[in-house]
Amino acid sequence: MSDQVTENQEESLFDAPPMGEQERMVEAILFASEEPVSVAELEVRMPHGADAAEALAYLVKRYEGRGVRVVRVGDAWAIRTAPDLGHLMQKEIVETRKLSRAAIETLAIIAYHQPVTRAEIEEIRGVSVSRGTVDQLIEMEWIRFGRRRMTPGRPVTFVVTPHFLDHFGLESARDLPGLKELRAAGLLESRPPPGMMPGPDSEEEDEATTGQSELFED
Repeated sequence: MSDQVTENQEESLFDAPPMGEQERMVEAILFASEEPVSVAELEVRMPHGADAAEALAYLVKRYEGRGVRVVRVGDAWAIRTAPDLGHLMQKEIVETRKLSRAAIETLAIIAYHQPVTRAEIEEIRGVSVSRGTVDQLIEMEWIRFGRRRMTPGRPVTFVVTPHFLDHFGLESARDLPGLKELRAAGLLESRPPPGMMPGPDSEEEDEATTGQSELFED
């Protein structure tokens, strides 16, 4: 009998906190984290026996309709401002420099065709891709190296990062807007396919330099 009591006491030491308390823990972790947090990371931080996924589900429902929401970013989760209130967070005094056409096209190709190799990017664009463009997009943490292709030379591929998805408020690359939406927003020109494009002299001239001058335009 005493053995059974001892065993029950040991089990009680590892009882999971009430679900309401687990929900508060998840909320605190997400609120304090600068980067989105995965369920696996939540479970590592929470007490033994806690169910991070279930607590997260309750928290998502609790924040529905509020000024901030619990949103999924790739395979992780974060607390973000509700989309319809985003205009309140804008700073009118901030003027950011636009990405160059070469950088925008390279980023768009990677986002829509990932995983994609440098050769495939160049084939789609119809011109060569300077190393400066790729390096700067990597430094911005918008793209990263993917798996190598099992083809001769085993070329490396490029994919977009969770940071890119988070910046644009996307759950995954599947949520990217379609071509019609991009053209309607003025973000995509109605250009002929690469095979019908004029000579690449002017484009290659734009990409002759590297660094900030290559990636950004005034």
